[in-house]
Amino acid sequence: MKTLPPTGPRIDDPIEMLRACHEKVRRFATLAQRLRDHVAVHGADAEARSAAEAVLRYFDLAAVLHHEDEECDLFPALREAGDAALVQAIDQLHAEHEVLTQTWQRVRPWLLAVAQGGQVQAAPEVDAFAQSYCRHADREEAEIYPHAGLLQAERTRAICDAMVARRTQP
Repeated sequence: MKTLPPTGPRIDDPIEMLRACHEKVRRFATLAQRLRDHVAVHGADAEARSAAEAVLRYFDLAAVLHHEDEECDLFPALREAGDAALVQAIDQLHAEHEVLTQTWQRVRPWLLAVAQGGQVQAAPEVDAFAQSYCRHADREEAEIYPHAGLLQAERTRAICDAMVARRTQP
């Protein structure tokens, strides 16, 4: 019997899980831009309301957990194992999380209004929000994630366990 291909990232590889999150970041950030264009033509129709709810759900829940995965587990572990250049990159990307959160908070009210079938005037920050999130994910993948090999197996397992626990706690 053939084995089915995996449907998601392996839970024993934190970088694979984080990259999968980044793919969703890109998908939902781009969806926010497409939604803006859709709403300009069709208003807050059923399709727009559904898309707004999906973007809200992702950035209100999953993106927050993703930032916690990095800030609470991956970044501290790599700070201990890395050199000065890696630590500097981690510090810069960690600081960007707050900026991303602030940008999200400026876009969120518009998405809430669309989800409720209301306001159709898009938040002016939609492009900045989408572009900055995508750039941030690209930087993390280029500058931070390749260094995960510096971590010992026990530390990698602990990071995975924390990531899974964060998503399975009531």
